[in-house]
Amino acid sequence: MNTQDRDFFKRFLHERIEELRAEAGKAVGTMDEEENFPDPTDRAAMESNRNSMLRMRDRERKLIFKMEEALERLEAGEYGVCEECGEEIGIARLKARPVTTLCIQCKSDQEDEEKKARRVV
Repeated sequence: MNTQDRDFFKRFLHERIEELRAEAGKAVGTMDEEENFPDPTDRAAMESNRNSMLRMRDRERKLIFKMEEALERLEAGEYGVCEECGEEIGIARLKARPVTTLCIQCKSDQEDEEKKARRVV
C-alpha cells in the first residue's frame, strides 16, 4: 500500500467515525423525548421503533470501535495486510470493507468453515 492509499484510508476512516458519532448524538437527543400514548398499540410501535434504533446504534458503536482499530493498524503499518496469511488485502476490498482484517480468500475460507460447522450442529 502506498502513501497515497494510506492517506486516503486515514481520512476516510476519520470522516466516517465523525459521521457515525454525529448520528448517534442526534439519535440520543430524540430518544430523550418522553411521549405519552394512551393507545397501547401506539406505545408498542414506539417501543419497537426505539428498540430498532438502539440495535442500530449498537452496531454503529461496534463499527466505530473497529474503525479505530483499523486506524491503529494503519499507524502501525499493519493495515491492509491479512492477519491470517500475511498477504496484502486488495484496495478494492478495503474500499468496500475498510475494517477488514482478512483478504478475500481467507474470508471465503472462514465462511466455508462456518457453513460446515453449522451443518454439523
